[in-house]
Amino acid sequence: MQKIVALLSLLLVLPFAPPAYADAYHAKPKLVVVLVIDQFRGDYLDRYRDDFKTPSGFNLFLKRGAYFTDCYYDYANTMTAPGHSTIGTGAYTDGHGISLNEWWDLKRSTTHPVSSVEDERYAIVGDPDSKDVGASPRNQLASTLGDEVVLASRGQSKLFGVSLKDRAAILTSGHASNGAFWLDHASGKFVTSTYWSPQLPAWAQAFNNSGRAAQAIQEAKARPGYFYEDVGSKPASVSYLLDFAKSLITAEQMGKHDVTDVLTLSISSTDILGHKIGPDAPEQRAMIDAIDVDLNGFFTWLDGHVDGGMANVWVSLTGDHGVAPVVAVADKLGIPATAFNAPKLLAALETSLNERYSPGKSIKYFLGGELPYLELDPRPFTAIKVSEAEAEQAVADLLPEALESTLPPPPTGISQSRLPQRPFIRHVYTKVQMAASQVPATDEGRLILHSYSPNGGWYVMFSNGMYQQAYAKGTNHYTPYSYDRHVPLAFFGSAFIPGTYHDRVAPVDIAATFASLLRVNQPSATVGHVLTMAVRPETASSAKGSSKKPVAP
Repeated sequence: MQKIVALLSLLLVLPFAPPAYADAYHAKPKLVVVLVIDQFRGDYLDRYRDDFKTPSGFNLFLKRGAYFTDCYYDYANTMTAPGHSTIGTGAYTDGHGISLNEWWDLKRSTTHPVSSVEDERYAIVGDPDSKDVGASPRNQLASTLGDEVVLASRGQSKLFGVSLKDRAAILTSGHASNGAFWLDHASGKFVTSTYWSPQLPAWAQAFNNSGRAAQAIQEAKARPGYFYEDVGSKPASVSYLLDFAKSLITAEQMGKHDVTDVLTLSISSTDILGHKIGPDAPEQRAMIDAIDVDLNGFFTWLDGHVDGGMANVWVSLTGDHGVAPVVAVADKLGIPATAFNAPKLLAALETSLNERYSPGKSIKYFLGGELPYLELDPRPFTAIKVSEAEAEQAVADLLPEALESTLPPPPTGISQSRLPQRPFIRHVYTKVQMAASQVPATDEGRLILHSYSPNGGWYVMFSNGMYQQAYAKGTNHYTPYSYDRHVPLAFFGSAFIPGTYHDRVAPVDIAATFASLLRVNQPSATVGHVLTMAVRPETASSAKGSSKKPVAP
């Protein structure tokens, strides 16, 4: 009994340090970084884990953070714009509205598809030679994590987005950002839009004038005027992007305010390179290894530039989509991979529709569209009094046969060796069906409903066979299959319990988890879950919060 009393007495006098109460109102943490690596498939971190020698690159998450091995998008339109919007908003396309990188909107343009961030009401700032249309988050129908932090702090929190791509910088950060910055593709200058400011901030202009772009061009041995294509596919683009982010953090004093600041940072280099060579090429491995080194330098630098260092920084890491293997690589290994010719498929559909609706004529019934969507032109259909439902169903009915018509005749007889895989259409969904939730009650049906958007006019969405794509060379991502939906998910920061977790999670959980920990409203359309299994428990005393008063209205 005396031993028990003595032990209790000892426990009472020992210092007790409950987990720090975190909320955006009191700058706990000082800075949140939402880090996205484009086309960064979920198996990369373990596949190349032995390569990572730095303490604060990917090992910041693998050894000192909460790392989730099984993170999958729960929609079928796996590409850059919807991916970044999903990360920022914690919602899928049916919540945030971004279905593609670009789509046709005949009310805004009859000459070209409108990009996910294009906004003709604004102009590009930062490069007087740019011929690009201005940009904004106007198409994003949901708020982001950053938006909610800005709202909670009455506008005192700083929110910025940075990437080589406009859609990545804009859609992850959101509507209330103080600025979004991306590359002019030719010159490599960082630009923005008059949505944020009539001119570049002085620090950004100074960066553009510093000669840093010329250094990156020389390092990558790139052609002048092809910065995005040539430098973007080399590791030189990663350090270039992170140097710009350092200039922003320094000039805007991010991480030095009385409220939490938010930075969204997207590395596009893996995507620019990956489309050319695929996920299994040694060049992609070298790119990932270079990112590890550059992230180590960035986080080490951040430790000395945020009040309290990395102890006051939270970071999430994920990707905007996965990627398929190169068809030739997968086929050689016995996977039923094959390529089909998308332009030929579209031409065959045009022929079939003309035979059905305008015999002897050559009317153009399609506007085009990014796979897996095919966008119809409503004008020729309405001229002959064909409704949207009928037109889309006609395409859905004709699609399998149209694809078959583009292929050589199938072999006959018994083969003595393995036959090549023939492309085929697995499922077709019309926009009218998707809008009314009239899809099969299957896992893929759920993915399709999460991919619905009113954008794009009339369209159908289809899924082809696994490992089948419209690219004989290089590779792409746009299918409902796991290899296109699998991305890493990891957190670093004082609020998280380090370890490896095998729970099935999704990128929508990032916004939900951060919002809960920061004590702000979840973004307006969030469907994610708070990942409580990786969150440090709070005691009664820590849950009471700080005695400081909230920011005054």
